[in-house]
Amino acid sequence: MKIVADESVDFPIIRKLRENDFEVVAIVEVCPSVSDTEVLQVANELQSIILTADKDFGELSFRFQQVSYGIVLLRFSGISNPEKAEITLNVLTKYGQELCNKFTVVSKDAVRIRDL
Repeated sequence: MKIVADESVDFPIIRKLRENDFEVVAIVEVCPSVSDTEVLQVANELQSIILTADKDFGELSFRFQQVSYGIVLLRFSGISNPEKAEITLNVLTKYGQELCNKFTVVSKDAVRIRDL
């Protein structure tokens, strides 16, 4: 599974995914400070899901009907970076391709998947 990690994603999450054979393009490494629309464009060109902690991608998808291959929104609060990384890895491993063309919200205790 290809993933484009928005700048809002903590780098320990990116590192953990790469260590577990996920192909992750980190926006902070390839084109920092680009707009959310440009992140969406990069992900679409790569046919990748977007991993983000930025709620604006929900607005782009639902309100403005921007097409994407899937968005995974991380909503973590009050937990350590290693725990965030482990939860993210577990969700991506468990659900895999099921996340494509979906809007997924991941929190410490829940995973919600809905159609885009």
